[in-house]
Amino acid sequence: MGKQVLIADDEPNIVQALEFLLRRRGLEVRVARDGGEALRMIEAEKPDLVLLDVMMPVMSGHDVCQKVRERADLRHIRILMLSAKGYAAEVNKGMAIGADLYITKPFSTKELLAKVDQLLGAPG
Repeated sequence: MGKQVLIADDEPNIVQALEFLLRRRGLEVRVARDGGEALRMIEAEKPDLVLLDVMMPVMSGHDVCQKVRERADLRHIRILMLSAKGYAAEVNKGMAIGADLYITKPFSTKELLAKVDQLLGAPG
């Protein structure tokens, strides 16, 4: 079975593009449309990587990341935060609460796929 990636984002265009690119790379992809759904899916499925949008309904990406990092059984999950807010303070906050990497929107798909490969330990 391939590596599993959860895309947690409420923007349909971004979800559709990421889902296509990641599946084409042979990854198993699941989608959550809000923070609450993302946390439930992370707890139930324990994906290898979560692409986590910061601004989502129900629960922010920051809150989801923090809850994941608080649990010993989930700490191994890699988290790549995505945000339209590229301010240094926002990036630092995401990294401080436990994100492995942080990418600002709009992003280059080539850069994103390189980061995904890096986090999953795949040859880039």
